[in-house]
Amino acid sequence: MNNADFWASVHNIIAEGFTPEGLLKLDSYAEQFISGRLVYQRFSPREQHGCAAGGEANVIASLLAGAEDCPDSDVAETLSEFKRERQRGAKQEAAIEQWAKAVGCWTECVDDSLHSSFGEEIAEGGEAMVYDHGSTLVKSIGLDYFILPILALDRISLHNTYFPETQLTVLSFGRNQKGEFKIICEQPFIGGSHVSDEEITEYMQHMGFELKNPRNWTYATPDIYLSDMHDENVIRSETGALCVVDCDIRINTPELRQGGTRTLSTEVRFLG
Repeated sequence: MNNADFWASVHNIIAEGFTPEGLLKLDSYAEQFISGRLVYQRFSPREQHGCAAGGEANVIASLLAGAEDCPDSDVAETLSEFKRERQRGAKQEAAIEQWAKAVGCWTECVDDSLHSSFGEEIAEGGEAMVYDHGSTLVKSIGLDYFILPILALDRISLHNTYFPETQLTVLSFGRNQKGEFKIICEQPFIGGSHVSDEEITEYMQHMGFELKNPRNWTYATPDIYLSDMHDENVIRSETGALCVVDCDIRINTPELRQGGTRTLSTEVRFLG
């Protein structure tokens, strides 16, 4: 199967409404992705492993979002870039929602459901609500920073690549009372102590990242853009290791203006 045939197959699965046969095909594609026989060239091999570490739901949602990531030729040229992004995002959301409902990993009324299961949230950030689940945290992550689900899913995959000690596993998807799309993840709870900005900078430089903007804690390599790396998102664990529990991490493209050299490819190839 070549690249065009693969995406045509995924589009057909979406168009046919996720029939049992279509779901079996998606499961097969996910298995091949996880085993490395389906190579998704959006990611490096290490990053593809990070995507797989987010669980099968993360893999399938990433592929569905990739299938719906092409600009729509029917969109009026007069629309602003933001509105075009919103329309692309809506198509990606719809495909993931339809699949998630078909396989039983869709959560209606996310806020009410999580509150009922875990009580009051213990933290709330710019795009996430966090709940205590004993040895783990459950996070409801929105699209406020991303608009496109594919970029929010990239964030999970990249986080798992660079910060595997706080791996994010996708549990389900849903919408809150405002109708906003949410990705529900689980993450290990890390207890620890405060870390200074200077220690974070030293840690990131040791990983090969350059400090780009201290005002919003932004770091980058030619491959990866990373921001929001402040002292509330980095913890010193009880073993003394620095653990990143939250950050804004992206594939560093030239459009981000931080020295990035990557492109957001949707090319796939099959091995063997």
